[in-house]
Amino acid sequence: MADATFLDKLSTELTANYGGSLSNIVIVLPNKRAKVFLIEALKRKLDGTIFAPEIVSIEDFIQDVAGIRSIDAIELLFEFYNIYLGLTPKDKQQPFETYANWAKTLLQDFNEIDRYLLDPKYVLTYLENIQEIEHWAVDVNKRTTMIANYLEFWKQLPLYYDALYKHLLEKGVGYQGLIYREAVGNINHFSNAFKKEQLVFAGFNALNAAEEKIIQHLLSVEQARVYWDIDHAFLNDPYHDAGLFIRRFQKEWKQYTTHPFEWIVDEFSQSKNIKIIGTPKTVGQAKIAGEIIEQIQRGGQTLDKTALVLGEENLLIPVLYSLPASVGSLNITMGYSSRNNPAQILIQKLFKLHTNSLGRSEKSYTLYYREVLDILTHPLVEPYVGADKLVDIINRNNFTFFSLAKLFEIQGEHTPFFSLLFERWENNAGQILERLSQLLLMIKSFLGTDEEEDKITKAFLYSIFKVINKLINYYEAHPGMDNIAVLHSIYKQVIELAEVSFEGEPLSGLQIMGVLESRVLDFDNVIITSVNEGKFPTGKVQNSFIPYDVKRELGLPTYKEKDAIYSYHFYHLLLRAKNIYLLYNTESEGLDAGERSRFLTQLEIEKQPAHNLESVIYNAYLPDKAYTPMTVPKTQKVMDRLKEIATDKGFSPSALTGYIRNPIQFYYQRILRIRETEEVEESIALNTLGTIIHGALEELYKPYLNKFLSVNDVDNMAALADDEVMVQFRKVYKEGEIRKGRNLLAFEVAKRNVHNFLKQEKNGLINGDAVKVLALEHRYERWLNDDRLPYPVLISGNIDRIEQRNGRLRIVDYKTGKVEKRDLTLKAWEGLTGDIKNEKVIQLLTYVFMYEELAGGLETEAGIISFKNMKNGFMSFGFKDGYDRSAPERDVVDSELLEEFKTQLVGLINEILDQEIDFVEKV
Repeated sequence: MADATFLDKLSTELTANYGGSLSNIVIVLPNKRAKVFLIEALKRKLDGTIFAPEIVSIEDFIQDVAGIRSIDAIELLFEFYNIYLGLTPKDKQQPFETYANWAKTLLQDFNEIDRYLLDPKYVLTYLENIQEIEHWAVDVNKRTTMIANYLEFWKQLPLYYDALYKHLLEKGVGYQGLIYREAVGNINHFSNAFKKEQLVFAGFNALNAAEEKIIQHLLSVEQARVYWDIDHAFLNDPYHDAGLFIRRFQKEWKQYTTHPFEWIVDEFSQSKNIKIIGTPKTVGQAKIAGEIIEQIQRGGQTLDKTALVLGEENLLIPVLYSLPASVGSLNITMGYSSRNNPAQILIQKLFKLHTNSLGRSEKSYTLYYREVLDILTHPLVEPYVGADKLVDIINRNNFTFFSLAKLFEIQGEHTPFFSLLFERWENNAGQILERLSQLLLMIKSFLGTDEEEDKITKAFLYSIFKVINKLINYYEAHPGMDNIAVLHSIYKQVIELAEVSFEGEPLSGLQIMGVLESRVLDFDNVIITSVNEGKFPTGKVQNSFIPYDVKRELGLPTYKEKDAIYSYHFYHLLLRAKNIYLLYNTESEGLDAGERSRFLTQLEIEKQPAHNLESVIYNAYLPDKAYTPMTVPKTQKVMDRLKEIATDKGFSPSALTGYIRNPIQFYYQRILRIRETEEVEESIALNTLGTIIHGALEELYKPYLNKFLSVNDVDNMAALADDEVMVQFRKVYKEGEIRKGRNLLAFEVAKRNVHNFLKQEKNGLINGDAVKVLALEHRYERWLNDDRLPYPVLISGNIDRIEQRNGRLRIVDYKTGKVEKRDLTLKAWEGLTGDIKNEKVIQLLTYVFMYEELAGGLETEAGIISFKNMKNGFMSFGFKDGYDRSAPERDVVDSELLEEFKTQLVGLINEILDQEIDFVEKV
């Protein structure tokens, strides 16, 4: 059988050349992941049992040559900060958070300079000279302190580099570039000491200057062989980026004048099914990837030879949720950014809560409800903290700001977990880090060992746990960071460098990987996501202090070379694959968007004869109707509940108008008795403000019920008004904050509304009105007996105010919103209950109906006082015949008008009680 993959071919070559002495060679691969696959491929080629060859990644090999251990990015940042503090005058030293912003970029440039074996003094002085030239127009004597400090910084760079380099060498550690530079210097010694038969370099593409020098030296002394994996279609096309580096090596390396260049293959032109799929947004790609995997399984294939390559890491979680349940085993090999790590988000929220609490009040440690609820409802906290009652109390009582002592008082008996989350943070970074470390360990103890989801959560926790432990070690070495604000800023800087590493079974099941992890590997089915410009390839990302033109001059890689690296990875994934699915985001604007990748256009233009290429766009299914209104039939249980309401509690005016507004809302609230969830009302809502004003007026008027009011009575009420409004605020808004912000404004509005009302009352009395208040916020009910109804129905509800004014009975409804007189004028009875615009008319006439038997024959008028339209005062209901324009408006609700209204009311109630008429949602 022909070798299906590059690693199969390599295994055949190695077993043929070295047979039983495989253990005497060292194989160097571009990454660690390929080692497992190569061992598996070798096993398939061997009959017996032998010792395996030593297989290492290029980075591990270079470390062996240099004899230096690699330092991680976080540790390097801290070590460089020590160097920076030692070389910078105290008055010019920057705090860690400011330093870290530029240090990460500068360290990256040091790394590139070393990897490409450039003279650091020359390059860094070059950068200093560029800055000097840019500021040449500024007279030396007129330079500001800022410009002087800026130029001084560039002058210091060679010193920073030298000091860091020497310091790391003394510790026996180094960043990648330092290790590569030292390895080049040590290659002769390594070569002389190398006792094994052969070094084999396999599957490489782009090499930096140090790697080139090392490999060429080993080739020249015949201690190494190199096996490339390049298709002639890429190598022989001088413009194809996938062959950019290997073309140069073939041409420039003198070894290839006498030795064969291995291997040039002919795989890309073979038969392939390539499907280019465009779909809107990131989630669309995740869903389609899941469907493709399901199709592959339905076709009878296993997923062992299927790779899902994610063009951007933030697709990982949506993809995992989109995989079909039939995916038995999978292996994730990619770094996942800590930015979206749930454990990191929890630590970030804790920093926010505690730093803000200290900032508000160091003594009482004032907490903000949103920050508390953010932690209590976090998925890593909520299942284990036992604080449901606490969340409910905060929501019901409108706690916005409260002390730490109050939080523990409300919670009552609390667990050690609760204490770790909320106990006061003293200004001691060491104690805080220890607390965070204990917290992560405690969350880990809550998780099971069998659940797949718990395993992923543990991976998230472990990555943050490592960061916290590194910070503990750093704090012990640098006690100067003993401050919460500094600790927080350092945490934010280092967390960007931390990644979540997932582990799985690499040889079976679906392989999910990033682009770089796919090197050297071949699969039959390949799905690649995010094939958009800016993602695949990454495009013109310049994270460097070295300008583009200087990089070109010095031979450092620019975005052009980085695009060529991506081009090789892309085409290598396609090289031996039979079924290829390339997914891209069709949205070219907005977040997570970009043009479709140039690689897709290149595939279409340079289409090989044997390629079956298909381009499709998948859009979300759009139904003919955006939304189908909900319909709920009236079952016997619903009819029983309706009868219970109609004959026990009764239909209130608001229930009747609620049905007119939306029958489904009526169904939820009245039939199913579903109430809205309690939430903290941070800013006073309009209905809450209305309740406060209603309550204040009721309490102020209570002492004067059933007696004629005097001007002096109103003055007495006005004197008590402010205090009464405050009492009502406390009663209704409970623990809500009303001394500042929007709520203070709402408090002032409530006071003004009450005073305006009393002022109008006083003006009426001065003008001779005789006013006797008969009832306030009183509940009334009356049976509606009518032959047209299936049974007598109770009508009940609260009336805000009933008064006798100048010999007439007046029913008053307060409204905090704006109401106009036209809203209360009715021109025809037909369609009264079919239009929600008539809700205020229905409400007022229902009040009149309920009170009619108690009116004692007095003329009755009903109306509204709108606090947002006080200048119009009392606005009464009026009936003006729409057909007879000359007829005057009738504002007294007599028995004739009431009878007409009862007819409409009976019709509405019959509709509610009719089993044949479903509840149909109004949209």
